Amino acid sequence: MTEPASTPKLVVPQLIVGLGNPGAKYEQTRHNIGFAAIDALARTWRISLSENRKFQGVIGEGPGLQGNKIRLLKPLTYMNLSGQSIRAVLDWYKLPPESVLVIYDDMDLPVGKIRLRLSGSAGGQNGMKSAIAHLGTQNFPRLRIGIGSPKDENTATQDAVSHVLGRFAPNEAQVITQVLEMTVDAVELSLKQGFEKAMSLYNGRSVVSTKV
Repeated sequence: MTEPASTPKLVVPQLIVGLGNPGAKYEQTRHNIGFAAIDALARTWRISLSENRKFQGVIGEGPGLQGNKIRLLKPLTYMNLSGQSIRAVLDWYKLPPESVLVIYDDMDLPVGKIRLRLSGSAGGQNGMKSAIAHLGTQNFPRLRIGIGSPKDENTATQDAVSHVLGRFAPNEAQVITQVLEMTVDAVELSLKQGFEKAMSLYNGRSVVSTKV
């Protein structure tokens, strides 16, 4: 008699991290869309965020959708040292790396799209490079939010740095508002039914501007 195949364990985030840079000059820039996502989740779930020096970040805690605790984190280490803050939180709460969901910007995705993955490389994103280095693995979920590339704006001479550190164009603002709502929905589904379910439903979706 053969044993029944075991049901794969659901990947359900316990710590949600948004990547960005601290300081007023970086607020609402493309590179800080991870911070914006954490703010949107905190508003939706009524979780208050406050700075914690031990974690080198802004953190908040509240009840998860399945009765467990959920934590939100915005590292204040600057993007390329984000892993230090994530590692500190994991160590303190004794969480495994696969329980971390990292939200960050992606130039390879157009504005209006998000992409969820269970694992993978940093893809040139310095915050993710730091996270992978400090967690010692690539096997943790991530949600990338499209910020477009310079060529999308017919500004081929604009370099990547000025693009990611710039703000969204007025015609993109409405789209980004809806993208953040979609991000909240995708994260909530991952908490209720697992990350793979959220991947299957949201990786093909996109928000299109209704402005002419």
